[in-house]
Amino acid sequence: MGFTAVVLSAQRDGKLDPLAAAHGVSHKGLIPICGRPLIDWVMDALTATPGLDRVRISLEEGAAELFRAHLGTRWAVPIDFVTSASNLADSVYRAAEGVDGPIVFTTADNINLTSGAVTAMLAPFAAGADVTVAVATKAAVLAAHPEGQRRFYEFSDDAYSNCNLYATGSAKALKAAETFREGGQFAKNPRRLITAFGLINVLMLRYRLVSLASAFRRISRRLKIRIEPVVLADGGHAIDVDNERTYRCAEVVLRRRLGDTAPAAAE
Repeated sequence: MGFTAVVLSAQRDGKLDPLAAAHGVSHKGLIPICGRPLIDWVMDALTATPGLDRVRISLEEGAAELFRAHLGTRWAVPIDFVTSASNLADSVYRAAEGVDGPIVFTTADNINLTSGAVTAMLAPFAAGADVTVAVATKAAVLAAHPEGQRRFYEFSDDAYSNCNLYATGSAKALKAAETFREGGQFAKNPRRLITAFGLINVLMLRYRLVSLASAFRRISRRLKIRIEPVVLADGGHAIDVDNERTYRCAEVVLRRRLGDTAPAAAE
């Protein structure tokens, strides 16, 4: 199945990310980790996935040339640069404009992404799914690194973390992006959670009255599209680079995947 990948890499409000400043670079996606910028690890995973047609990178105005100079022609896939909007939903719409087919969305700091996870996101479309959302169980995340995540969504069957990895199977499914118009930190903003998913659904989640699968069926009915969770066995997929603490955690996971068991330089 051919697909387009969208990498969301814009800095908030066009301002220099604090972690980027701390590491002496001009953009978060260019922060070095294990000897390479964050976005390189994401590009490696995407381009190793069968069926990738092209990559679109969403950046704030003026950042495209910086990334074009860095990425060059090292990856044998077309790369487009799209100017981000003032909010996540419109940035997604812009990046997806004109694409007729599946789109995989991730972020430039999702350094522990793997081609296997990307392939898993596409598989449910053959059975009629419109949108897929990657998650990992709390146990899997903590096994990858005990400090990798501190917030989990509790369901009746288990607790889960999202993995900053989503996919849409068609243009109509993009309306799911409206859910993220104000950003994606639902756990920190109950009002946003209620607005997006409805009070009853939120209460059932709050009191752990629904399983992960049941919750996604209820949300699918509310949004009138079929959304399927994809549970990734490797909890490292839920550990990306948000701040100095998660930088250190993500580095440990990445070094382990690379077969490097020496102490991480950032620790």
